Amino acid sequence: MKRKLLSLLVAATMLGCLVGCGGSDTGSEGATSGEATAEADASSGDTASGDQTLTVWCWDAFNMDAMKAAADIYTADHPEVTIDVQETLSADIQTLVQTYAMSGELDSLPDIFLMDDQVFAKYLKNYPEVFADLTDSGIAFDDFAPSKVANSIADGKNYGVPYDSNTVIACYRTDYLSEAGYTIEDLTDITWDQFITIGEDVLAKTGMPMLTNVQGEPDLLNMILQSAGVSVFDENGNISLVGNEGLKEAMNVYLDLTSKGILQEQTDWSGYQGSINNGTVVGTINGSWICSTIMSTDQAEQEGNWAVTNMPKLNDYAGATNYSAQGGSTWAISSSCDNYDLAVDFFKTTWAGSPEFYDGILTDLGAIATYLPAADSDAYNEPSAYFGNEAIYAKIVSFGSNIPTINKGIYWTEEKEALGVALTNIASGATDMDSAIEEAQSTIEFTIGQ
Repeated sequence: MKRKLLSLLVAATMLGCLVGCGGSDTGSEGATSGEATAEADASSGDTASGDQTLTVWCWDAFNMDAMKAAADIYTADHPEVTIDVQETLSADIQTLVQTYAMSGELDSLPDIFLMDDQVFAKYLKNYPEVFADLTDSGIAFDDFAPSKVANSIADGKNYGVPYDSNTVIACYRTDYLSEAGYTIEDLTDITWDQFITIGEDVLAKTGMPMLTNVQGEPDLLNMILQSAGVSVFDENGNISLVGNEGLKEAMNVYLDLTSKGILQEQTDWSGYQGSINNGTVVGTINGSWICSTIMSTDQAEQEGNWAVTNMPKLNDYAGATNYSAQGGSTWAISSSCDNYDLAVDFFKTTWAGSPEFYDGILTDLGAIATYLPAADSDAYNEPSAYFGNEAIYAKIVSFGSNIPTINKGIYWTEEKEALGVALTNIASGATDMDSAIEEAQSTIEFTIGQ
């Protein structure tokens, strides 16, 4: 009965997505390195004896292609190994991790799966039995940006291998800046107060707002907080908004940006992308993955007129820096993986040991590493024509090593929703800041049962 119920749960959440540690279905849309895939025992989900297959869950073509590139490198020297990459939505991975952990059916998990950085800590805390301990695996975690590694650490132990860069960058149109009498150097290593002064001048001279953001989304607020080393959780993981002076200062910056027209809020993500691609804003501050959005425009005049620098820092706040993180994801090895040593060796050879691999996925896919040795490679130091012939990728990797590490807690989703509401209510005049913060804390505490 338990297995029948579990099958219904999986069908409802996955809508046909295939499962099984090392198991695959030849009818799957999931790509496979090499032509052959291991045939799983249909009744148990176990792979054939001695099988050297690693099954991987990850979402969208971008991530799948990156993993297939790693698989091609590894299987070239290990032809007996098959790496089966299956497309699985991020939300489905989260649901299935929870479902299989609660049912005790850990063997139904894949060998390797990708998890969003923002929720990794939550699932690691709630379902620690799902994740293989990688602390003594020999993987060189010191080769990655410390703030990125911190997303998958619990009790001093490592449970994940960092994937894409979530380093925050500030991207600006240099032609718009020039029209107002500024250069990218004027926006480098500055404070938010200085940025607001420049932003008001640029708006007056060009009619262009400096930044764009999705209305009600506190992503930029969270970037400002991390750049200053400010956490909204205490050392015990409890939400800590009330009396958090760093939070209030960061919220004041955000509200100044919007009230003065320096930041233009969009109704949704499509509007956000459109404001960048259509040239109706000077720039944006976001994770480095935003480069692909900027370069996707069909507006020919934009090529060569973009530049990358660091974000403003939180004025005179103690510990404030010009560096932060946003988004990103991390690989995990399932505790039920039959080929743990093989999975570790695969990562040590590719994701955690090969600058050449990162060169390839940068050149072919635009995937930017958080792997620090990649910054010294030829590909990362290649000038980008789109960004004024500057070697922006080496710059981005170097930024990553300066990001403050903060306690992000395990209730990121709840925190994001509550702070988004708080910002909206303050901006509309519905409430004052202190009351909005108190309400946000009460909402989160009620939601998570604290």
